[in-house]
Parts: sequence; structure tokens; C-alpha cells
Amino acid sequence: MDQKEMRLMSDYHALEFGKFVDDQGMTHTMVPSAAIAAVPAARAAAERHGREVRFDFLDDRAVHWMLYQRREETSKAGAQGCLLAVPVFVLGFGAWPFWDLVASQKSREFQIGFVVVDALLLLVLGGLILLWRLRDLRDESLRNTRCRARLYRKIVGIARSGGADIPRLYPYYGMYATSRKFFPEAPDRPIPAKDQTP
Repeated sequence: MDQKEMRLMSDYHALEFGKFVDDQGMTHTMVPSAAIAAVPAARAAAERHGREVRFDFLDDRAVHWMLYQRREETSKAGAQGCLLAVPVFVLGFGAWPFWDLVASQKSREFQIGFVVVDALLLLVLGGLILLWRLRDLRDESLRNTRCRARLYRKIVGIARSGGADIPRLYPYYGMYATSRKFFPEAPDRPIPAKDQTP
């Protein structure tokens, strides 16, 4: 077991069961599966989608682990996004003031060169971002968690519409762009047992 897996399990058990963290870092209480199962349409959706993605949406422990994994992944992606936002902002939006103040007063050759160089820098940066995120995009287990999180959000919406007492914004996170495809052969990360924590 590597250090990353040990930290993941340790952090998971540090969080009280039934509590999870949203995209903004706020802690919330998980809606129990009984509230979802009490709405027939939501229960049917949970069972149907559960068969599709090999997951029990009515198992509180499994859902709690999924919400934890989702938060771990989004917090990592958020840190990467902040690091990459600065050069994108400088090369993308910063190019317009430079154009207005400097390049527009220069020769046609300078203007063409500026546009070409700025476009090339943005393309290179885009390629670096893609390479940086490629490992996550290729991680089928991670993408399965995203797929399940998307479906969980959908099931909760059905339960809320059916009269379940569920907060309007629950589960307090947005959608994934790469959450549509499920990979049945990808292994699941097992729920860490408490006695495995260091």
C-alpha cells in the first residue's frame, strides 16, 4: 500500500460517517438512503442505475465513500486549475490590453507576429494542460466514480421532486464533463476498513 492510499484511508476515517465535504470545502450531512428509497420513482431509478454502473445507491456506506472520493478528486483538480489559470489569463486576456496599448501602434509584421506567437503559446499551454490531466482522464476507476456521482445527483433530484425532504442544492456539487461513460472492467477502490488506518 503506497503513501497516497494510506493518507486517503486515514483522511476518510477522520471524517465522521454521514458527513461529506462539498466543492467549496463546506461539510454537510449525507441524506440517508431511506429518504431516497421512500420515493418509488427514486428507488426504481437507484436500482436501475445501480445495475448500469454496478453500484448500490441505497447503501449509505458505499455512497459515503463515493462522495469522499469525489471530493478528493475535485480538490486535486481545483488546485491544478488555480495553477493553470494564471498563465491562461495572462496569455489569453492579457493579450488584449497589450494589443490596444502596444501592438496596434506597431507595424503590420509585428502585429501578425504577436498574434501568431500568442496563439502558439496558448496552444502549447492547452497541450500541457491536457497532458497534465491525461492520467486522470485515463483513470477508468476515477471516471466510474464521476459517472456514479452524476447518477446519484440525478436520483436525488427524482427523490426531491417526489416529495422527499432533501435540501435543494444537495449533494452540493456540480456536474462532470467526463462522467458519461462507465467502464465495467475497471476495479473499484475498496472502502477502507478502520483497522487499516495507520
